[in-house]
Amino acid sequence: QVQLVESGGGLVQAGGSLRLSCAASGSTFSINAMGWYRQAPGKQRELVAAITSGGSTNYAGSVKGRFTISRDNAKNTVYLQMSSLKPEDTAVYYCNAVVRPVGQYGNLEVWGQGTLVTVSS
Repeated sequence: QVQLVESGGGLVQAGGSLRLSCAASGSTFSINAMGWYRQAPGKQRELVAAITSGGSTNYAGSVKGRFTISRDNAKNTVYLQMSSLKPEDTAVYYCNAVVRPVGQYGNLEVWGQGTLVTVSS
């Protein structure tokens, strides 16, 4: 019904930059919040950054000052601009959204399939 499609992952050298995109599509809906999570090998999935419908943002301490989350409401798309990348940033990055389909009372949580980011040293 509602799908999230991520793009922009890949291999980059330490100190480089990468920009991830996540586009929401499907049935008519409104977005309450969107964010990025990541899961590194052997580690728990963690919140990287999130942005609410009102534009409020929050970041994990490990990425604060290096990553920037933004949105384009006209395109139903959220971006994660990553700079000064470190090997410890290597992970599968997942897009997440809390949406409300038109005509429904409750919200739905939707996850993307994930995109791999590998940072070499």
